[in-house]
Amino acid sequence: MSRAARAVISHRALQHNLDCVRRAAPGSRVLAVIKANAYGHGIVRVARALANADAFAVASIDEAMVLREAGVKQPIVLLEGVFEMQELQLAVEHGLQLVVHSEEQLRLLESSQLPQAADIWLKIDTGMHRLGFSPDVAYAVWRRLKACDAVAETIRLMTHFANSDQRDDPTTDLQLDRFEAALTHCPGERSAANSGAVLAWPRAHMDWVRPGIMLYGASPFCDAGAAEFDLRPAMSLHSRLIAVQRYRRGEPIGYGGTWRCPEDMSVGVAAIGYGDGYPRHAPPGTPVLLNNKSVPLIGRVSMDMICLDLRTQPGAAPGDAVMLWGDGLPVEDIAASAGTIAYELLCRVTARVPMEDKFD
Repeated sequence: MSRAARAVISHRALQHNLDCVRRAAPGSRVLAVIKANAYGHGIVRVARALANADAFAVASIDEAMVLREAGVKQPIVLLEGVFEMQELQLAVEHGLQLVVHSEEQLRLLESSQLPQAADIWLKIDTGMHRLGFSPDVAYAVWRRLKACDAVAETIRLMTHFANSDQRDDPTTDLQLDRFEAALTHCPGERSAANSGAVLAWPRAHMDWVRPGIMLYGASPFCDAGAAEFDLRPAMSLHSRLIAVQRYRRGEPIGYGGTWRCPEDMSVGVAAIGYGDGYPRHAPPGTPVLLNNKSVPLIGRVSMDMICLDLRTQPGAAPGDAVMLWGDGLPVEDIAASAGTIAYELLCRVTARVPMEDKFD
């Protein structure tokens, strides 16, 4: 291995987090969200680790086909649906379930002649204002789907929450009210709960829950960490020190010289940077674990390297273990320091970082 940067994916943590979903929503089936390469963890690896999920959700048909070609047989839902006849035919051929969220998709179904009917989820926009039909037309759309020969008998129904990461925000309850009112005359299995609602809104659990970030061991909330919900990080990001340098008081460290040594001190250089997915805007003081002890980041993050303050670890040497996030250093903490969210950091780990599987 030419570089020390690597990500380790814990199958046991993934399975444990799925168990947490089932304990939180015991009456619901689980539609595990593994879009965006399973939030950066590897879509096929995660599908196999979460084989006990009732179904998987992805964004597009391309993601679904990766799973089918890998031999994944579970039901797969395309959250963005399909957009042309060829995609519709391919989806039906491979038993994919389609979210219908627009008039164009509805007309595509109505104009199609398929060898078998498609399994459909009707999406209602209750306040996210991104995708979905207005509650005012929900029943009319449902009736058109019921009358369409290309649509299977069972039509499932879904919505998506905008503010469920804020437990004191009333928006989620308002969206639930709209969802229930819109579907008064529309029978069918229902799904509304993302990770935040799985943990904080039992009313939203319904027939299917759709956990995403909590499966990967990160909290969906702004005001609470993963440990509060017994979630375990599925990814740990590692590297090693490749150099230890000694600098005098006042000497600048890194690009722009924005950080200067407050005293004579040792500085460690670790082989990880924004080219690997570590956040470029992580400021000085962002914690890093060196030999399982916290040290602060100093200077600017480079493409391939970061610098660390070694004043609390005078014996540190090249080859020593560095962890950027994982068990003992929540990715949420790094995200907060860098002014972003855990979702982005996990998804941004780049292809040059090799991934290793951990099964115990």
